Amino acid sequence: MTPLPTFQGRPCSWLPVLLLLCFGLIPVVTSETHYQPGDPVMLYVNKVGPYHNPQETYHYYQLPVCCPEKIRHKSLSLGEVLDGDRMAESMYQIRFRENVEKQTLCQMQLTFAQVEQLRQAIEELYYFEFVVDDLPIRGFVGYMEESGFLPHSHKIGLWTHLDFHLEFHGDRIVFANVSVRDVKPHSLDVARPEEPLDLTHTYSVHWSETSAERRGDRRHGDDGGFFPRTLEIHWLSIINSMVLVFLLVGFVAVILMRVLRNDLARYNLDEEPTSGSSTDDFDQGDNGWKIIHTDVFRFPPCRGLLCAVLGVGAQFLALGTGIIIMALLGMFNVHRHGAINSAAILLYALTCCIAGYVSSHFYRQIGGERWVWNIILTTSLFSVPFFLTWSVVNSVHWANGSTQALPATTILLLLMVWLLVGFPLTVIGGIFGKNNATPFDAPCRTKNIAREIPAQPWYKSTVVHMTIGGFLPFSAISVELYYIFATVWGREQYTLYGILFFVFAILLSVGACISIALTYFQLSGEDYRWWWRSVLSVGSTGLFIFFYSVFYYARRSNMSGPVQTVEFFGYSFLTAYVFFLMLGTISFFSSLKFIRYIYVNLKMD
Repeated sequence: MTPLPTFQGRPCSWLPVLLLLCFGLIPVVTSETHYQPGDPVMLYVNKVGPYHNPQETYHYYQLPVCCPEKIRHKSLSLGEVLDGDRMAESMYQIRFRENVEKQTLCQMQLTFAQVEQLRQAIEELYYFEFVVDDLPIRGFVGYMEESGFLPHSHKIGLWTHLDFHLEFHGDRIVFANVSVRDVKPHSLDVARPEEPLDLTHTYSVHWSETSAERRGDRRHGDDGGFFPRTLEIHWLSIINSMVLVFLLVGFVAVILMRVLRNDLARYNLDEEPTSGSSTDDFDQGDNGWKIIHTDVFRFPPCRGLLCAVLGVGAQFLALGTGIIIMALLGMFNVHRHGAINSAAILLYALTCCIAGYVSSHFYRQIGGERWVWNIILTTSLFSVPFFLTWSVVNSVHWANGSTQALPATTILLLLMVWLLVGFPLTVIGGIFGKNNATPFDAPCRTKNIAREIPAQPWYKSTVVHMTIGGFLPFSAISVELYYIFATVWGREQYTLYGILFFVFAILLSVGACISIALTYFQLSGEDYRWWWRSVLSVGSTGLFIFFYSVFYYARRSNMSGPVQTVEFFGYSFLTAYVFFLMLGTISFFSSLKFIRYIYVNLKMD
């Protein structure tokens, strides 16, 4: 078999185009092909793989099927390569608006080893994917039937005839599907080790005109229902999230602010010193936050790491918001493979400037001196874990011959995106952040000697705060999370981007509210170590998301095998890590804003 190239054309012609794409100088558009009656319509074979393992895919011609003498591959976009696509020209002869009845594709003689390869593929529910004019068409490789217990029957058959149904409107193709409804499978149970199995592959093509002017106008789906289409507006998730957010906002706005008003009124009274009464006030557990006013703005340990977390978290907040807004604006064509993958890579490279700016700006504000080290830490905080995880996943795919393993040219392309766009923008953002940094300007002066922190009850420990701060935001998105997992790791197609944007906003709101509440309770216990605690408390939502991914793998999916398992848990870990960074950033800045508010309104000597 010939090697599977990723990009074809003039050498290095993709580099300037890529850079122009990165800076938005060339719009990404996909145009439908216009045909005249009798024009050839190219059908590309793409990939095969187990139905229940979406990320375990192989090239179609790795199976013993009809294959041309010389395999010609289609030039693919970056997103298509990342999606595991490896399109090659097929032997099917299709012409626009010309029906074909039982045309012979090829005749084959399969060895017993090739028959066993097909049997194993059919038993693992392998499906194939072809592409006609950017429309995917899918079907199962074969047929398996198991019936009875005594006697037990196990029948396996190969579909040797495919019936293509194509619909057109004017001079454009708007729908494509493949069917084996009235076809009898060729039994593979008759194969014998000592003699080859003779097969004749045939196909039919049927054209019909439709009133649907655009591809998205058809109600029965883009793939003819091969994958389930069960996603609809899920009101249970929305109502659950809205109730939770209203409760939390009400708690913060009413109860907490009422307590704060009482605290501020008591603390701001003319201090007539009866030290005994003052001590009684200060010793109350819910009023102790005034005592630590000389320590609450004491800068934390590992300030460089903290600033890097905040910078990368801000970057992913911008990235996630940008992806959802682009989807809402209809910039992703569902017929175009890997569009969101390409957008995510380009947006990640472009938003690196945000990570550099936020990290360096805050690092300089809190007195950081090692600016270069801070930039290196910021640019490595996500890229290094991602590279290590991707290396393991890609190696497993490569060892198993999966098309999900990225070719060397694609790896070089992604590396150059990071080196020529991502890293320089991080440095540029860091320079602007450092130069534009203003003094921290704390409302209270910090003493040189830190105050002793009293012993805290168990319910004010870091673990308890992480449990509460992680569970509540997770519960706000738990229902929606199932649909997202079913899309990424299953066969659903998620198009409810408006609902997704709404739930994303709810997640950030819940995280901010619960962070303020937990920070207040921590300060009331005279514990001023809120800097890292605020990041960990709500950032722990990432842990709950990872635990949910384990539950989803074990109870809600049929995924199996080392290839799919390594990919699932590798990228689920990265997803949880990204949520930790995003929500930790939201939590920290919410707590910082709240603390500045209460102490700036506090009268002190």
